[in-house]
Amino acid sequence: MSQLSEQELVRREKLVKLRELGVNPYPADLYPVNHTSKQVKDAFEEGKKVIIAGRLMMVKVQGKASFAQLQDAEGKIQVYFNRDEICPGEDKVKYNEIFKKLLDFGDFIGIEGELFTTQVGEKSVRVKDFTLLSKALKPLPLPKEKDGVIYDAFTDPEQRYRQRYADLVVNPQVKDVFVKRTKLFNAMRSFFNDSGYFEVETPVLQPIPGGAAARPFITHHNALDVPLYMRIANELYLKRLIVGGFDGVYEFSKNFRNEGMDRTHNPEFTAMEIYVAYKDYNWMMGFCESLLEHCAIAVNGTSKATFGEHEIDFKAPYARVTMADSIKHFTGFDITGKSENEIRQAAKDLGIEVDETMGKGKLIDEIFGEKCEGNYIQPTFITDYPKEMSPLCKEHRENPELTERFELMVCGKEIANAYSELNDPIDQRERFEHQLKLAAKGDDEATEFIDHDFLRALEYGMPPTSGMGIGMDRLIMFLTNNQSIQEVLFFPQMRPEKKALAISDEGKALLILLKKAERLGLNDLKVQSGLSNKKWDKTIKELTKNNLAKVEKTEEGLFVETV
Repeated sequence: MSQLSEQELVRREKLVKLRELGVNPYPADLYPVNHTSKQVKDAFEEGKKVIIAGRLMMVKVQGKASFAQLQDAEGKIQVYFNRDEICPGEDKVKYNEIFKKLLDFGDFIGIEGELFTTQVGEKSVRVKDFTLLSKALKPLPLPKEKDGVIYDAFTDPEQRYRQRYADLVVNPQVKDVFVKRTKLFNAMRSFFNDSGYFEVETPVLQPIPGGAAARPFITHHNALDVPLYMRIANELYLKRLIVGGFDGVYEFSKNFRNEGMDRTHNPEFTAMEIYVAYKDYNWMMGFCESLLEHCAIAVNGTSKATFGEHEIDFKAPYARVTMADSIKHFTGFDITGKSENEIRQAAKDLGIEVDETMGKGKLIDEIFGEKCEGNYIQPTFITDYPKEMSPLCKEHRENPELTERFELMVCGKEIANAYSELNDPIDQRERFEHQLKLAAKGDDEATEFIDHDFLRALEYGMPPTSGMGIGMDRLIMFLTNNQSIQEVLFFPQMRPEKKALAISDEGKALLILLKKAERLGLNDLKVQSGLSNKKWDKTIKELTKNNLAKVEKTEEGLFVETV
């Protein structure tokens, strides 16, 4: 209990008093809600009786009458409490003791009342009875306002991601992102279903990490006594189903890659992959642009979306540029027919950092990534990738050095990757074996595993097939104007939270001051802290000892910043 704040202790005291009054702060009974805040406003009828429920917010107590806001899943509605209407006669406990003294912001309550319009024209609910449904023991991080300035808002990204539950309550706009995310999945699913394709599920735990080159998460199956890998891609399993006789299959899959984390990568992410028999990558390009136009309209009501300073238009058709033409256009170097050494030298001449472990495909990928892809803002198909870059892709019908592959670029980022799928089992085996050689040389883009069961499946025969993968998290980032993948995941992966440390009140106050000062660019902290020189030095040492701040001596004096 020593770690609880003063407000948390007060709320626990109120909890005890509620129980002493015979009020169950966490009742198990069903509460018969018959309206949401939105339904009340949309079908408002003066005097209509309603039962609503939600969080108690923004309470203003004025004698025997009070106004408050009730927030539910669909918004907020004003509610009006009058002691004499809630507690007729002499019994004033419910209002005087429970509502005025023992309820707090964030508590869930149920309200029975009737609709009315206030003198200023606001649609409201006149409370006839209320029921405490859940007592909140921790105060919400609500913003404060003084002289028209909002401060202490819940805006720190790390806090918001760690406490998404609080973020959703106090920052309602965050919920809109996830509503749009669900709209995206529903729109894509309906598009596939209407096209006659079949949604499936494939294993998350796999005997080898196949379908991509990535570092997997590894676990162990005790009963079988074998290692298992969490899925890095579902491609090879979906192709097995095409072998088995399905003409079109798709899956929204959770994939896991034990790699770095940044603004566009999370170790756990969602991908959609679809495979359609008797099609090629040319057909898939048309399918892709029709799909994304449909999804953009379903999510935003228009094919256009704002991302940063750019307005993107997902309306079909999209530009198509070969990888060789792109590199030649932006660098002046033509990769066609060039050897690995020639491409390595060209990369060096272009100022791109390369090493001897990189094969031809990796070198070309580095050149394109450094010099080309950032230039494609509007949706653009980059086509015809070198064979070395695409071990699961069919050889180009007109140029054996290339493959029938495209990536869709938007705002300099890839959001879709598609092939005419390789269905020659002998060629596929040779490609896998070549990948092993590249991996042995240290190429981190090459796969280190051969899926022999997948090769066996191909030997039974797979029809001509086109497949496509779309990064769903990245796509919703573009459609909701979010620069960070953490903004479109309910619960992004985070570093372990630091344990709360028992530090003095001066230490807590100074730490808050330091954080605010860093945001505002303030310098003269010693004066602003109000601490004497002795207490200042002692408090700084305390924060430094607990790894909460660091101190650097400069010619101007001490430079202090939070860790």
